[in-house]
Amino acid sequence: MKIGLIDVDGHSGFPNLALMRLSAYHKARGDEVEWCTPLLHYDRVYMSKVFTFSPDVDIAVQADEVVRGGTGYKDYGSLPPEVETTPPDYSIYPHYPHAIGFLTRGCIRNCPWCIVPRKEGAIRPAATWQEIKRQDSRNIVFLDNNVLAHEYGLQQIEELGREQIWVDFNQGLDARLITSEVARLLSGLHWMRFVRLSCDTEQMIPVIEQAVAYMREAGIAPSRFWAYMLVQDVEEAHHRALALDAMGVMPFAQPYRDYDGGEPTAEQKKFARWVNARQAFRVCRWEEFKG
Repeated sequence: MKIGLIDVDGHSGFPNLALMRLSAYHKARGDEVEWCTPLLHYDRVYMSKVFTFSPDVDIAVQADEVVRGGTGYKDYGSLPPEVETTPPDYSIYPHYPHAIGFLTRGCIRNCPWCIVPRKEGAIRPAATWQEIKRQDSRNIVFLDNNVLAHEYGLQQIEELGREQIWVDFNQGLDARLITSEVARLLSGLHWMRFVRLSCDTEQMIPVIEQAVAYMREAGIAPSRFWAYMLVQDVEEAHHRALALDAMGVMPFAQPYRDYDGGEPTAEQKKFARWVNARQAFRVCRWEEFKG
């Protein structure tokens, strides 16, 4: 079979794990796999879309079968088990240097803006860190939505603390689950860059303050503290941004988008620019920002 791949979100940045698994699966079966080229004919084309706001491709796809998947298409299913367990083919993203994968899937929370409970269900083990690691890299970017919520995730973190492996939990850690003991486990890790948290509501501010105190006490460098901020009500988000900054946590604002891909308001976008442009955030107040 001749297989074509389309990363609808754009394949020059963060890699698409589903497409990497599909590529490896088909290559193992002896199929020819490549990025889909206009005007060429394929037996099957896979189109993967993570974000609802990504525009669909405007190329003419010539194939006997086109398979579309991903939350961007409101497809909340999963890959077939035989594909899901296939190690990813990193060769289709030659410039990406890290391993990516999930230690756990699912979440114990039910946040109204998050699709994970609907898509993945209850939290459960997915893989070991050894299964995720690439032979050519000591860096792993974990995509778990709530790794601290399962004993298996904590066991994997404890193991990683004894290894020369650098990690990034890029979806954010649940500050509500960071106790002094969990902070001790996290302090044993080699961090690629930030210890990422999430502060999506004002109620999370005291929770994050306590989690940060535990992590400071455990010896994690304050320069690593970082938090996602969902921006809906700008005035309320402004208060969160200032509170995070005051406790030494770098905020990162994300304007809210609904499942239909609706555009954030101009004010939400402007606020995110102010928060995320570090120099502007430092030197001028939100009321003074002209960007």
